[in-house]
Order: sequence, then structure tokens, then C-alpha cells
Amino acid sequence: MERPLGSLACCLLLVLAGCASVPAPEGLPDQPGAGTADADPSPSSLPPVTPGSTTPPPDGTTVTVVEVVDGDTVRIRYGNGTRDTARLLGVDTPEVYGENTPGEFEGVPDTAAGRSCLGEYGDRASAFADRRLAGEEVTVSFDANEPRRGYYDRLLVYVHHDGHEFNRLLVHRGLGRVYDSSFEKRDAYYATEADAMDAGRGLWTCRDGEAGTRTSTVTAPAPATGTPTSETGVVISKLHADAEGPDGENLTDEYVVVTNRGEDPVELAGWTLAEAAGRTYTFPGSTTLAAGESVTVHVGEGTDGDGHLYWGRTSPILNNDGETVTLRDASGAVVAERSG
Repeated sequence: MERPLGSLACCLLLVLAGCASVPAPEGLPDQPGAGTADADPSPSSLPPVTPGSTTPPPDGTTVTVVEVVDGDTVRIRYGNGTRDTARLLGVDTPEVYGENTPGEFEGVPDTAAGRSCLGEYGDRASAFADRRLAGEEVTVSFDANEPRRGYYDRLLVYVHHDGHEFNRLLVHRGLGRVYDSSFEKRDAYYATEADAMDAGRGLWTCRDGEAGTRTSTVTAPAPATGTPTSETGVVISKLHADAEGPDGENLTDEYVVVTNRGEDPVELAGWTLAEAAGRTYTFPGSTTLAAGESVTVHVGEGTDGDGHLYWGRTSPILNNDGETVTLRDASGAVVAERSG
């Protein structure tokens, strides 16, 4: 009786050893402790993104998001220190580094206002991804119907974080459209997109051809001329409140970027930027933004020129834990407002 029991013990040990050494998905470095015990739900059983939740699949890999490139692209670091670039499956957020094509977003007019609106929601998607993912530990997983890598050799992944599948969360919030392909969860994603369209969330407000020229829901009053300020196309395209290192020692790395997404130059003389506590910067009379141009306003001191202006403060003023900056034209009308 001793020998059979020994053989049985050996078999059990081999089975357990095999379970413990399941390799990481192809294309990813082997990572210990990646995944959970619960299987990923099928597309038809996925709960609503809000307030529902999803569980990372057991074959997922745990990584850290080290940089958000834009709303649908991130750079990640594995536990062994190696890095990679990942493109989120099933979702396409508006461009922030190039021109948008309104025809790719159902119902958005191919006009300056439509393109400007999409540009702003590209900024919003990037800011949302940065707030939610930058520096966070997440789980990435693949899709059986899609290749492991796409254009530019980027990984094609689902990102699971804080109880949500982040790709679908972007679609739910109207920060991106469904990127049509053969991915397994496309039916659930299209249902989520239809809900966002019907509710007029996010970029789907761009379909009226006028929304989106501000980066918040603040309603901008018209200036004395009667022309809506939204027609200028000027937006706050970036708010960088948390400077590298100690804030007080790096004031030029606290900054606000103002961009002209319209088709005509805009004179910014007398326009103002104000942070939440009311401290205000006034643009000098020589400031004109050509179509497509940006100007960066740094909190610290420096010499104006080459697309850079300086607030001239000697201490930090932008709150790292949440800040709101408002841009007003010379008449005092709100043109743009951004929180970050």
C-alpha cells in the first residue's frame, strides 16, 4: 500500500507545480501574481460600466502605468522593469496631437466647430486617463479575436482598474467612440456607445456643431458684439499643476497651455487666466494666437517669448490635489475653463 500512495502524491505535486508555472500571455514578460481567481464575464453578461464593475481575467498581467500618451494610449512598466506602449482595444478617443476627422464620429459635422469640439474632448479624454491611470497598478489583458500588437508595434489590450474595464468606461463617459474591429466585446461596447449618444454625453454633444469650445459645462456669456465666445475656438488645452520635484523650486513647471483651435488668429490682449482662489494673469497686448498655435503660461518668472509667457509668481499657486483655471476675454466673458 505504500507504493501507490507515493505515486499518487507525486502526481498531485506535478499537477500543482504545473498550475503554479502557467506562463504569462505571449508577448508579455512573465510576471508573478498577475490576475485573479474570477473569469472575465462574457460580452453579453457585462454589467453597465456605471455603477457596475468587472473583474480582471485570470490570465491578465499586472503592470504600472508610467505615462499617459493620450486618452487611448499608455506606456506601462512590468514588474521586472521593462517597458512597453499599449493601445486600448475597442475605443478611439479624439486626437490631441493632430487633426480630427469628424466623419469618424457619427453625427459630428465636418466644420471648424466640429473639429474644435472633438479636439477639446481629446484633451478631456487624456486628462481623465491621466487622473485615473497615471502611476497606478492596473491589469492588462488581450482579446482572442485581435492580434497581440497593432500599428507601431503597440500592445492591444484591455485595461482593468478600480473595478472597471477602463476602455469601456471611456465609451460610457462619451470620451471616445467604439473602434470598429472584430474584438470579442464589440456588441457590449456598441450598446454602451448608443447609450452615451442617446444621453448626449461627452463628445456626442459635438453633434450640434457648437458645443465643445470650452473644456467644461460652464455657459459662456456673449461679449458686447453679440458673437458667442465659443466661435473663437480658443481653449485651455492643458493644465499642469503638479511640477516636477518640490513645487516651490520649479515654478516654471506649473503652467497652463492655451490653444487656438479656430481657423482665424485671435488677439489675446486684455484676456485673463484666473485660478480657483482668484489670482489672475493678464495677457500682454502683444499676444496673438494664430490658428493652431498654443501659448504656455508658466506660474514662475521668466522672459516672455517663443510661445512662452510668465505669470511672475514667486510661490506655487496651482493646487496639486485639484485645480480649476478660467480663461476670460477682454470683456470678462468666460471663454474656457479647465479642471485637473
